[in-house]
Amino acid sequence: MHICIVFDKIIPVAKYGGIQRIVWWLGKELVNKGHKVTYLVGEGSTCHFADVKFYDKERDISEQIPESVDVVHSYIPIKSEVKKPYLIHMESNTKDEFHDINTVFVSKKHAERHSAQCYVYNGLDPEDYGTPDFKKKRNYVHFLAKAAWRVKNIKGAIKIAQKSKSHMHVLGGTRLNLHMGFRLTLDPRIHFHGMIGGDAKNKILNDSTGLIFPVVWHEPFGIAITESMYFGNPVFSTSYGSLPEIVNNESGVIANNVSDLAEAVKNRSDYNHKQIHERVMDCFTVSQMADKFLKLYEVILDGKTLNDKAPTYPQGETKFLHFDMK
Repeated sequence: MHICIVFDKIIPVAKYGGIQRIVWWLGKELVNKGHKVTYLVGEGSTCHFADVKFYDKERDISEQIPESVDVVHSYIPIKSEVKKPYLIHMESNTKDEFHDINTVFVSKKHAERHSAQCYVYNGLDPEDYGTPDFKKKRNYVHFLAKAAWRVKNIKGAIKIAQKSKSHMHVLGGTRLNLHMGFRLTLDPRIHFHGMIGGDAKNKILNDSTGLIFPVVWHEPFGIAITESMYFGNPVFSTSYGSLPEIVNNESGVIANNVSDLAEAVKNRSDYNHKQIHERVMDCFTVSQMADKFLKLYEVILDGKTLNDKAPTYPQGETKFLHFDMK
């Protein structure tokens, strides 16, 4: 099968880039499974395992898709007629009210919030992370997200770390933030690393004893969760979005307040790191993601739709969900 993956940004990503990594991993795995992939992506992109064409936002997408393509897998909306069977892979909480009937969401909750049924969990590529060391001494927790986004709730994470008397390493933020309001963290137990990726990020995750992730929005999926779990880290999070689907009783605690999460962080040594890692390998790898998409490609090649009706944007949701700082 020849699959065209459409994305309007540059690949591969230099640092973190959640969606960019999903785009890269999926294409690589489809090639590993014997299929041909052509990327239609941002100018400046390169790839050693697939053909690359540069996406031109001024031209109709249908004019840019190679004739030999069987299926189009797009990460951007397609609002014009495309002659090839296609699906839209929705990774975010977009406010765009247009959703194609062949939209694929990234968790069951993500789909349900849009009155849809079709979803595929994001899968990570274990080759990017190496082999976790479950025997080494671990003593701190971490936060992994773009800290400047208020929905990621870095203030709540810091409060949890402080109340549990834990050192916390912040990946994705700085001590002084002026991007979305003023935030200056003076506590020397909170260590900031900015936006990092690759081996530097992996080392911090492999030395950590848990992820603090108290988001205050409906998290669509969150690769930060599964890559932390890959290294055996339990997750201490709120109950919003996909989190109850990913984090079970053996892999973390879900609560919407500082006190309960801080208490859980104090008891983080109770978790089995290897068991948490195995949950990721059993449920959230790129191989599983690619297999599910190959089945969906067959559905649309047969002329069938992926949802019963066109998904709709959820109405009436508050921008920031409740989190008790006490």
